[in-house]
This record gives sequence, structure tokens and C-alpha cells, in this order.
Amino acid sequence: MLHVRNAKYLDGFKLWVTFDDGTTGVVDLENKLSGSVFEPLKDSSFFSKVAVDPELETVVWPNGADLAPEFLKRHITTR
Repeated sequence: MLHVRNAKYLDGFKLWVTFDDGTTGVVDLENKLSGSVFEPLKDSSFFSKVAVDPELETVVWPNGADLAPEFLKRHITTR
């Protein structure tokens, strides 16, 4: 099972993500967030409040939104 070890906000809707399998890279989530729970994330100042939940082992935001590690890894644009 894949887990996120670290995530860092870069700019816009981009994150630098490190996975437990050693994969690292930039994930650009612009135009990839749909649904009511993701609406607040379309504001980059809110999006920047990303954190890694130690229990879920993936990225989360203060409103309860989270993304599966597998989804994030599929969308890495730069390694």
C-alpha cells in the first residue's frame, strides 16, 4: 500500500510529494479537483494549507479534503 511521507506546497496548485516507495516529484492539481469538498482548494491560499495526516498517510486540508496517494502518484509531472 502506497503512503505519502511528505508534502510541500510550491505555488499555484502544485505540491512536491514524497512517497514511502522512494518516489518524489511535483504534482500539479490545477483542473483536477472537482466536487464540493474540493471547492475551497480552488483558492491557492487555502490550497497552500496542505499537510500530511500521520494516520491517513496522505495529503489533507483543514476542511477535511484528502487525496489518495495513488491518485497523487499518477499525476506527478516532474521527478
